[in-house]
Amino acid sequence: MNLFYAPNIEGKYYTLNKEESKHIIKVLRKTEGEIIHFTNGNGLFFETQIISAIPSACEVEILKSYEGNDKRNYKLHIAIAPTKNNDRTEWFLEKSTEIGIDEITPIICEQSERKVVKHDRFEKVITAAVKQSLKSFHPQLNEQQKLKDFLTIDFKGQKFIAYIDEDVTLELPYIYKKGEDVLILIGPEGDFRPEEVELAKQKGFIPISLGNFRLRTETAAVVACNTISILNSI
Repeated sequence: MNLFYAPNIEGKYYTLNKEESKHIIKVLRKTEGEIIHFTNGNGLFFETQIISAIPSACEVEILKSYEGNDKRNYKLHIAIAPTKNNDRTEWFLEKSTEIGIDEITPIICEQSERKVVKHDRFEKVITAAVKQSLKSFHPQLNEQQKLKDFLTIDFKGQKFIAYIDEDVTLELPYIYKKGEDVLILIGPEGDFRPEEVELAKQKGFIPISLGNFRLRTETAAVVACNTISILNSI
C-alpha cells in the first residue's frame, strides 16, 4: 500500500498540493476511481478515491477514516547534536521514525561540528519514513536550539543525559520507568563538555550509559530510541 501524508486532510473532499499530485498521477500513474490512502500524522488514516486526476491538483473523495495501531502510552523526545555528516543525522531521523518517536530537537553544543541544520530537508526525511513504515503519527521536529537554551524548557517526565564517563554506571534499561514520558540528550561527536553535563544535572537530568562501547552520535540515539520502545513492549 502506498501511503501519503496530508496534515490538513479533513471533510468530504481534499485537493493535493502540486508536488504530491504530480507524483500520484504522473509517476504512480493513478487514475480516477482508484483508491489511495493518507495519514494526517496525528493518528488517523484516510481511505480516499480519486475523483479528479489533474497532475497539478489531484482531488480525492474521503471514503472513511480510522485510527492507526501505532499509538503509544508514552512520549519519547530525543534532543540530539547534529553530526558533521548530514547523512548520519538523516539516518537517525529515518530509523527513529520507523521505531517510534514523538519529538526531535537538534541541539547545538560547545563541541558540535555542525552549527546549522537544514530543517526542511530533515522534515522530508521524517515524512518519507512515516510513509514508508505506514505510520499514522508524524514525529514533531523542532527548530535547532543551543543546549543551554533548551535546558530552560520545562519537561514533565524522566530526563536522561547519555555520555561517556567511567563513573557513569546507570544504564537506561535499569532506570527508565515503563510507560512514562522521557527526554534523552545525545551529545556531539566530541561528547558533552563537563560544564554542559553539570548544567543538565542541575536541571534534573540523570547521567546514563548506553553500554560498554563508544557509539557514534546517531547510533547512540537509535539505541536509546529502540531501548525505550522495547522496554515499553514487554
